[in-house]
Amino acid sequence: MKKPTWVIEKERAKRAAAAETVWLFGLHAVRDALMNPNREKLRLVLTKNASDKLAEAVAASGIEPEITDPRKFSVPIDKGSVHQGAALEVKPLNWGSLRDVCEPGQGAPRLVLLDRVTDPHNVGAILRSAEVFGAKAVIAPHRHSAPETGALAKTASGALERQPYLRIKNLGDAMLELRKMGYTILGLAGEATTEIETAVAEASDRPLALVLGAEGPGLRERTRDLCDDLVKIPFAQDFGSLNVSNAAAVALYASQAPKD
Repeated sequence: MKKPTWVIEKERAKRAAAAETVWLFGLHAVRDALMNPNREKLRLVLTKNASDKLAEAVAASGIEPEITDPRKFSVPIDKGSVHQGAALEVKPLNWGSLRDVCEPGQGAPRLVLLDRVTDPHNVGAILRSAEVFGAKAVIAPHRHSAPETGALAKTASGALERQPYLRIKNLGDAMLELRKMGYTILGLAGEATTEIETAVAEASDRPLALVLGAEGPGLRERTRDLCDDLVKIPFAQDFGSLNVSNAAAVALYASQAPKD
């Protein structure tokens, strides 16, 4: 009996995911990945200088590095990448399901949801801010979002190894599930009338999810409809704007849960 098309496509997607690898580069990103016991490491390429700088992390990881001439640093990364003589091939991290990571439990967790934010540098910066301000996870759809890449990891400055980055099938469905878990969902929109501080004060100590859209298009219509409220970051002037990573940092700071 011939398999249905959807079954074949699902099996093909699973095989592709199993075969997927990522090349991380740069001393900081490679060091943090080497020190992460949850990261599956496949191949480590270093110059002698980088090997000396990463000696402790290499020893802790148990992986044998390939030492190469700086002039012959041949790994599949963009030629313009600032690799600092260090590159590591890894499997993408698996953080588990949405419920596994985002179940509120004790306290009032904060989440960041990204609606079609595709620039890896922006997502890397958001992961870094999310770690600094104690967000429970950064969540984005599999399609039309930035996957794990070396550029994302380098911008995240190590946060990719520690800050959950969940890429889910459908953002709207995830928002509905989060609402069932008790989250208040606030979407950031420049034209909103409610300021973020006001909405956060009203949410008090409840779990909170902040939703940010891509620069230019902003939040999609369905995403807006699924938010409990649309909020804005107040500006001192009537012109100018923040890019999405800066907006995420300001929103996370403004929405920190009250201290016990």
